[in-house]
Formats: sequence, C-alpha cells, structure tokens
Amino acid sequence: MSEKERDVSTGENGQNPEDNSAEKRKELLKAVKQLPHLPGVYRYFDKNDKLLYVGKARDLIKRVSTYFQKASPSPRIAMMVERIARMETTVTRSEVEALILESNLIKTLHPHYNIIFRDDKSYPYLKITGQKYPRMVYYRGNVDRHNQFFGPFPNSWAVRETIQILQRVFRLRTCEDSVFKNRTRPCLLYQINRCSGPCVDLISEEGYRKDTENAVRFLRGEQTVILGELQEKMERHAERLEFEEAAFVRNQIASLSQVLQQQSMESDKVADVDIIAVVVREGRACVNLAMVRGGRHLGDRAVFPGNLGSGVDENEKLEIQVLKAFLAQHYIDGQIPGTIVVNMDFDEPALLVALSEQCGHRIHIVTQPQGQRRLWLEMAQKNAEIALARVLLQSDTQLSRVKSLIELMNLDIEDPNDLRIEAFDISHTQGEAVQASCVIFHHCAMQNSEYRRYNIAGITPGDDYAAMKQVLTRRYEKLVGHEDLMPDIVLVDGGKGQVSMATQVFAELGHDLSLIVGVAKGEGRKVGLETLVYADGRLPQELGKDSKVLMLIAQIRDEAHRFAITGMRAKRDKKRQASRLEEIEGVGAKRRQKLLARFGSVRQIADASVDDLATVEGISRRLAQQIYDQLH
Repeated sequence: MSEKERDVSTGENGQNPEDNSAEKRKELLKAVKQLPHLPGVYRYFDKNDKLLYVGKARDLIKRVSTYFQKASPSPRIAMMVERIARMETTVTRSEVEALILESNLIKTLHPHYNIIFRDDKSYPYLKITGQKYPRMVYYRGNVDRHNQFFGPFPNSWAVRETIQILQRVFRLRTCEDSVFKNRTRPCLLYQINRCSGPCVDLISEEGYRKDTENAVRFLRGEQTVILGELQEKMERHAERLEFEEAAFVRNQIASLSQVLQQQSMESDKVADVDIIAVVVREGRACVNLAMVRGGRHLGDRAVFPGNLGSGVDENEKLEIQVLKAFLAQHYIDGQIPGTIVVNMDFDEPALLVALSEQCGHRIHIVTQPQGQRRLWLEMAQKNAEIALARVLLQSDTQLSRVKSLIELMNLDIEDPNDLRIEAFDISHTQGEAVQASCVIFHHCAMQNSEYRRYNIAGITPGDDYAAMKQVLTRRYEKLVGHEDLMPDIVLVDGGKGQVSMATQVFAELGHDLSLIVGVAKGEGRKVGLETLVYADGRLPQELGKDSKVLMLIAQIRDEAHRFAITGMRAKRDKKRQASRLEEIEGVGAKRRQKLLARFGSVRQIADASVDDLATVEGISRRLAQQIYDQLH
C-alpha cells in the first residue's frame, strides 16, 4: 500500500476509523455492565452528541442490557442501537421519580426516537381573579394560588362560550382592571344585562361575592343545586312584594335553565372527567382527548404524536405505549381530573402514582365505562378514527410531494421526514414596519412552534434585498462551524436578485451555496409559472402547474408570506396607534405615560369617554375633549 493510500484509510495517528469505532463500542458495553440494579433514567447519544432516546427503568442494568443482547432485536431498534456512541444515566430514588424525569426530558429535549406529543399551544383555562370584585378572563399559562382556575378546556371556543354563559346568568365582569378602576358610568355590557356594574357600585360587594360563588359552583357542576336556590330566592322576593328583584332572579333562572337544556351531554353524576381514545393505523397514531368539566362536555381535541418510537418496547402494544407517553407528557406538569376514561386495558401503577403525587389527589382510570361515560368514549373513539383517516390521506399526498422534491434536487436524504426547509419572506407597507419571516417545514409538515419573525432596521425603506441580507445573516451566522444544524434547503421568495443576495451572505459565512433556492414568479405572477432559481450554478427549473414539487414549494412559500404579513400588520398598527397619541397637541411624554398607566393601551384610551379622560392627572376637560376628538 502506498503512503498516500495509507493516509486515506487511517484516522489520526494512523488509527483505522473502524478500529476506533470498535473500541468505543467496547467502552459502551463495559459501561452497560457497570450499571447498578437501581431505578433511573438512561439517555443514548450518537457520535455527533445528538440525543437519540430517553428511557426510564426500574432496574437500570436489566433494562439497558436488553438493547445490547446478541439475540437480534427488531430492525427498528437495531437501527437505533447501531447509532449509539455513548450513554448517560441518572439514578433516582424510585421508579416514580424516574418516570417524572423521563417525561420532562422528552418534553424539553425531543429525542429522535421517542414518542413525542408536540403541542404548539398550551390548553386554555378560565380564570376568576382573587380580587374584591373578581374578574373572569380567558387564560393560558401556569396556574397560581392567588386566583381560581377552571379547565383546562380543549380549545379557546369552549372557554369563550363558558364566559358568555356566566355573563348571561351571573353577570360577572370581564373588563381590564385599568378600565374597571376608572369607570364613571356603566359600560355597554351593563346595558345588555351581561354585567352587574360593580365598577360604579350598582351592586353591593356582598351581592357580587354571592354571584361569584354561584359561578364557581356552576363550573364545579352544581347547576341543579344553584337552580333550586335561585327558585327559593325568587319566591322570597315575591312574598315580600319585591317584584323587580323577583323578576331579575326569574331571568337568571330562565338563562340557567336554557343552558342546561342546550347541554344535552350533561351528567349530574360526575364533575370533571377526561376521555382518551387512542387509535393506531398504518404506522400513525391519533389520541383524541375529550374534556368534561363541571358535568359539561366541552368538546375534544385530536393530537398526533411524532416519532412512533424506533426505540420503544417491542413486547408491549403500540397503543399502550402511545397512551403511556400521552398521559406522562400531557399531565405530568398540569392539572389532572379525578377520573380518566380510556379505550383499552391499562395497568401502570408507577405512572398513576407519579400523576397522583403531581396533582395531590387520587386518579381513577376507567377502562370499561358504563352509561354516559361509555357514550362519551364511543364518540371520542369515532372522532379519533375520523381525524386519523384524514391525516393519513393528507400525509400520503404530502409524502409523495416531499419525495418528488428530494428526487428533483438530488438530495442525499433517505427518510423524507428528515427533510428540513427554512423559508424566508419580507413584508412592509411602502417601507414602513419592515419585517422578515422564517417558517420551518420538517417531518413532512409545517412546524409552527419553530417559526420566527425578525424586525428589520437600519436599511433604506423598501430595500428588500438589504432586508433579506440582514435576516439571513442574523439567522445563519450563529451556525458557522455547525454545518450539521443547517437545513437541507433555504427557500427565499424571489428570483435572481434575492438569490444573489443570499449567495453573498452564504459566501461570507462559508455555508454551502447549494442550499439556496429562490422561487421566481412567472409572467403576470400567475400560479403555475414559477421557476426555481439556484445559487450554485444549476440552470433554473420551470416546474409546471401540475408539478407535485410546485404544490409543496407553493405551500411553504405562501406560509412564509402569510406569517410575514400578519406580523408586519400588527407592528404597523401598533406603531400607528402610538403615533396618533404623540401627534395630539398638548399631550407630551408625561401625559402620555399617565394616560397609558390609567387605561392600559391607546385602544382603551380611544374607548374612554371625555369624562373618563378628564379624571387623569394633568388632563383638563378641554384637553380631554381634544384627545377624544383626535382619536375618533
């Protein structure tokens, strides 16, 4: 063998890479043999330190050893094991602690081979504040002990519908605190009997407190009891000849009765229940979660896990594994109802103990429900099947488009789910409020949680090339030296000009020019006449209106445009509203600050009356009239 040949076939210090790999595998197997017979969490990494899999074990050495046995595991597990370069373990005091740690790591680190439930948004709650005159409000986020939270609800519509019910029956306020503190006369909601007017003392503190308590009891499922109490209250008013008060209570009873009649799925026997149906078909899974709160069925939500687990337990049904993953990831840091109805036999004591410790009460799993619960489960099962069938149809079409794109561009990608595209667009209104968007396509779908917007500054208004240069530089300069983190395609909305600017940025940063693809619009900007423009010297490609690749490219490009333009409009409108206040003669920085402190925003200042504006320190009656006229 020549000296040159020897250099190519050996690594550093003349060591053969295959020998080096074998040595690392020996070290890994040695580490496995040294694991303790204790509960804990194990993590597998590949040679690039990418996290492959997170698992929990009652006995670390027994569980981890099963991955490296001579008896060949299934092909999908073998594929993962081949990639394992090193392992980390964390010993815990119990299997319950191991489960909690595993769930938290999966949710935060998104290992490649774990079953992962990605949810772009947290579930919404209805919050009743702990103030003298409590306010009810739509809420997302972490709960606290200072307010009362009801939910979670499956969607925002269910929360808003519930708020409307409480407004009709109990007339609780929904206004911002800044508005509530500075009202001098009741708002429109009082006029239409949706608020009792506590802001201007049209109801006593005791009366409002009683209405709040009844609203809370309604949310906890005591509707029938409240109805009986209201009936007695109306009769007492009538006996005392207080006909106006009796009529008001009668209207409350009518509204509450109407609500109960409309809620055909109401159950008096149970307050809070979650119904979970898992359906698996053709390598995809759907979990349908239906929520019952206060005895009211609030609707459902279909959730689709990613990574159906190349590293999952081969001895356990996939449906069970999906259910376990959902229960752990969905409930491990959230509120949990006392009863969960599922569509399969389920026995996982450690998981139930962990969830019970998390929420502070016992959790009852029902696997063979009767009566109303059975009807709820059947409906959840049917909805899961329908949702999964729809997704499978869409995913087949999308998968075909992705494969066509990979083939067209000669990308070295075996699994279409690995294709990652980052697309950019610039949006502004005649140079005002310039904003760039970056949207992500990965796993054959748009990844909303990874979208980013960039405010563009320091350029000539309307210079789209300079805007594109700035956003690409900011996006990819941090990835210099980390080429493995770069996307497979960087899509820019534009032809030769935008591609030329992207080429300049990538050349300066040392990134691969072949990643850049521009989408040039055809003559007359007609759909179907688009041309792909490359930065690495390849000739432009006309796709044709029936091209699968065009369908995919157009989808991603249009999403980038939508995301950019909605961000730009919000930024523009906010700036314009603020400038309207600045343009008012006699309203300087201090007065603007006081107005905003009192009312909260320019929009609420515009909604305020002249009398309300005049109550602000430093705002005379004349100036208040001037502000009102300027904003209307």
